[in-house]
Amino acid sequence: MKQDLDTVFAALADPTRRAILSMLLEDDMAVTDVADPFEMSLAAISKHLTILANAGLITQEKRGRVKWCKLEPDALREASIWMQSFGQFEAINLDAFEAFLEREFGPDAG
Repeated sequence: MKQDLDTVFAALADPTRRAILSMLLEDDMAVTDVADPFEMSLAAISKHLTILANAGLITQEKRGRVKWCKLEPDALREASIWMQSFGQFEAINLDAFEAFLEREFGPDAG
């Protein structure tokens, strides 16, 4: 399934969702285990998980009575390819990146 870059980046924009993805790098986790380290309700965590699932970054499946979350390792491929196109810029050379954005998208892009 092709991921929409806007949906992927919107999902990654939230630090809680990035933390969840980092946790899922280790192994599949039950939703309750995902929620455990966060100081928010299970319903709030479920909303974050739904956003990650809609972006294709995770899948969820029911195993018995427990809902499990699994990281989809290929889900960031398209976003990674897109970001690599900016690899020509050194991390500290933001002036060059801003100039590139202005050339590509106009003076209001930077």
